[in-house]
Amino acid sequence: MARVLLIIFTIGIQLYGLIDCAQREDSEVRALPRWGWILIIMFLPTVGAIGYLVAGRPKRPGNGGTKRKRTIAPDDDPDFLRGL
Repeated sequence: MARVLLIIFTIGIQLYGLIDCAQREDSEVRALPRWGWILIIMFLPTVGAIGYLVAGRPKRPGNGGTKRKRTIAPDDDPDFLRGL
């Protein structure tokens, strides 16, 4: 059973990496040209796909999310004190 799961994991990660790499534009792929990553993923199944996912994929845009306002006690909040 463990062998079957390992085979499924290997095929899944290889297909995911290969499809992801093939759908990217050349300018989006980092470290190597897109065709280089495709060859590495095909000939080094698990290592190549993990290598692409770590080093070759474009970084996610760092929007940082919305910055939360720091919680202020009511007696320190000028807007609250103005309303009194």
